[in-house]
Amino acid sequence: MTGPVTDPATGPVADPVPAVVWRRSMRARRISLRFDVRSGGLVLTLPPRATRAAGQALLRDSANWIAARAAALPASVVLADGAWVPVHGVRRQIVQARGLTRLDGDTLYVGGDPACLTRRVTDWLRAEAARTLGPMAHARAAQVGRAVLRVVLRDTRTRWGSCTGAGVLMFSWRLVMAPPWVQEYVVAHEVAHRVHMHHGPAFWALLDGLCADRAAAEAWLAGEGVGLLRVG
Repeated sequence: MTGPVTDPATGPVADPVPAVVWRRSMRARRISLRFDVRSGGLVLTLPPRATRAAGQALLRDSANWIAARAAALPASVVLADGAWVPVHGVRRQIVQARGLTRLDGDTLYVGGDPACLTRRVTDWLRAEAARTLGPMAHARAAQVGRAVLRVVLRDTRTRWGSCTGAGVLMFSWRLVMAPPWVQEYVVAHEVAHRVHMHHGPAFWALLDGLCADRAAAEAWLAGEGVGLLRVG
């Protein structure tokens, strides 16, 4: 949280409020306010002719919503020596050590320069995600008789996965922190799109055949997924 956000034309908005990033979009048709769970701040988008005063008014009118979202936001997790980070749904402690970065039981040992620890942990998590999600996607695709052209990992803010018509599957590398059965659901969801590029009854029927824990996985992501975005 920060102190008051002040606009030269209109004065303070609230005290205190999360940090606000102002954006001007030529494509926007109305003023919009979005809570960025990664940073814990707000993104306020103005269409071409909207004034900052109108944006400030939206901030004031949304004060209760902003306060509720900020209060419900999980604490951020800094990837540092001694911190705990989930890997495949299990909390592991980060420990600075000699040698290669490696997972041993409930400890993630991180070698190299201590100043690079955060980057090394992130690199290891991304590599572990590739090691896990790639083969999982190809195996699921074989079940439905479709090929996966490529598996891409990104650090997305709104989607856990996506599928293109050409067969490129994208997943958030942060899924590696979720339990395996949740990972299986997201992979199965995108693989099902290799057969049905929509969310009609045929798609859901196929997905239910691929993933028996669909309802539980969706509930887990809705309740716990935001916490994964707060890591790092």
